[in-house]
Amino acid sequence: MRARVSWTLVLAAFLAFPPFQRERVEEMGFGQISRIERMRVDPALTQALRSRWDKEASAFAFPWGHMIPSLEDVSRIIGLRVHGRAVSGYTYPCYHDLAERLLDLPVERRSSLVPRVALQESLGLFEAGKNAGESEDEYLERLARVSRRELASEPGPQADLDLRRFLVLFLGRLLFATRGDAVHCRFLPLLADLGEVGGYAWGAAFLAHQFDGLGASERQTSTSGFYPFLQVWAYLHLPALRRGDLTRPGLVPIARRWDSRRDTRHLADQLERLQEAIDSYPYLDPYLGEGDEGQPWLVQARPYFGRSVWLHALNLVLPLNLFLTQRSLGLRQSVVEFPVRDRFHRPGRSFRGLHDTTDWRERAREQIKNWERKGKGVRSDATTDDAYLQAYALKYGGKVYKSARHQSAVQDREAAQRQTTELQSELERVRGTGAGGASSSQSAGGSPSLMEARLAGAVLRAEEAQRHLEERERDLELAHEQAMTLQSERDQLRVQAEATESQVAEMTWELATLRVQRPSGDQEEVIRLRAELLAQQTLARSLQQIVTDIGRSRSRSRSGVSVSRATDASVGQYLAGSSSRRRNEEEERHRPGDDGRGGGEMLPPPDRREGSGESGGGQ
Repeated sequence: MRARVSWTLVLAAFLAFPPFQRERVEEMGFGQISRIERMRVDPALTQALRSRWDKEASAFAFPWGHMIPSLEDVSRIIGLRVHGRAVSGYTYPCYHDLAERLLDLPVERRSSLVPRVALQESLGLFEAGKNAGESEDEYLERLARVSRRELASEPGPQADLDLRRFLVLFLGRLLFATRGDAVHCRFLPLLADLGEVGGYAWGAAFLAHQFDGLGASERQTSTSGFYPFLQVWAYLHLPALRRGDLTRPGLVPIARRWDSRRDTRHLADQLERLQEAIDSYPYLDPYLGEGDEGQPWLVQARPYFGRSVWLHALNLVLPLNLFLTQRSLGLRQSVVEFPVRDRFHRPGRSFRGLHDTTDWRERAREQIKNWERKGKGVRSDATTDDAYLQAYALKYGGKVYKSARHQSAVQDREAAQRQTTELQSELERVRGTGAGGASSSQSAGGSPSLMEARLAGAVLRAEEAQRHLEERERDLELAHEQAMTLQSERDQLRVQAEATESQVAEMTWELATLRVQRPSGDQEEVIRLRAELLAQQTLARSLQQIVTDIGRSRSRSRSGVSVSRATDASVGQYLAGSSSRRRNEEEERHRPGDDGRGGGEMLPPPDRREGSGESGGGQ
């Protein structure tokens, strides 16, 4: 089902509720979304942003640096609650019994999915299709009118059942939507006590789900969850892309102010123009701030703004690395360590197939504590961004600066092509002048045959120049592809090298333990471990050398923009600062409280060996 249809169905069920039920939804923190005007999906914008998402850093990698949607963005744009308890608890291999008890609806064995049609009909949404000639408002009004007949009009057990069914539809088809037609009910255990639902930080869980959806395949043209959020975020932070229209200024939450600008061009053409616009974006747009008028939910949300913290949506536990975006917060970007993939494992993407009953409050205990402490404040004492930008260019290279030399080559080729076309047109005009043109030229002291010969020579030279520039453009594209291949190989080898180093450390510790505790009969085991240790150390050194060689090879093929900024001195400065920061933060972990300096590393992710089959998906 399309995202906008799901939105209409959820809104119709909300409007069909009697006033006391709508008040309960408001108290849970979900009322603001019902006030947002339905908006067109912008697949080109979503796909352009998705292509810039770095899964390792959980951040957008733009030519000017990292940018990340934050908890403040969630709170201001769509009005979701970002304070309260982490959305965490149990996940189960089967939700059949829970669904029967709490929803009175069928769920297949070994599944967390409830049939969408059955759920809709339980809320009175029987005729969900739009009739021919029916306007959007008429469609919504008809759905709400039919639904109202089936819903309880007074408080009681039936009203609780209606509300719980609505919340499953709201969470499963709008806020945390997944691909496919069925509706997941993995949040159902948190809905057992309806009085506790409003105590969870659903906005933080929504942001984790957005991050997970952005990390999906770039071929997807939509993002998971409530799609207006990402679109309006781009309207605010990347206004020069001109994808939204501010039609209702002053309304809150901010998403109510905007409409998606209609673009009738082909999707591929829209996407190409958006990519070019991002590559040549004129400046970084820091968050300029917004008043709090008419937004009472911001009072309790504000302590969570501007902080790096772990986000929780049951088994989906992802970092908000806001320390990477000090520049987008109007600060100077201090030296930080960029997250790497082996430190931030990505979960699986299917809601089916949870193998064990898992308590994520226990599995992600340290990350839950991090949320309860509100993470770590993002501040900066840096006076310049140079070290960060130089390290950024080294890490991302052609991924974000790919337009520099390539665009220049394309412009040169296009200019040569225009010149060739003009000369060919002039040559055809001279050839077509005939005898009249010849006599006129002779009376003026010129020869038409001589003019034709000169033009023909100029056309040949222009065509030769155009072929040369086309070859140059192909060479640059090939060099870029080779650089990306080397970067991928280097990343894989870096992960292997770090894994090998970890094995060496474990074996060294085991060997030292055996030396102290071994009985006389364990001498052979010590010799064996020592031999394996030497082999692993040799392998680690070999992998590190390969990574270094690939880095040097890639540096020679990288664009001039990224290389010219990355001097040996600046890299040394960055690495030294990063090492110092790591030592300081390791000491901070053993102290209570938060000194609020810098951004720092996040905790490692929880072990995902059990129950890791659930996360997010696109629509």
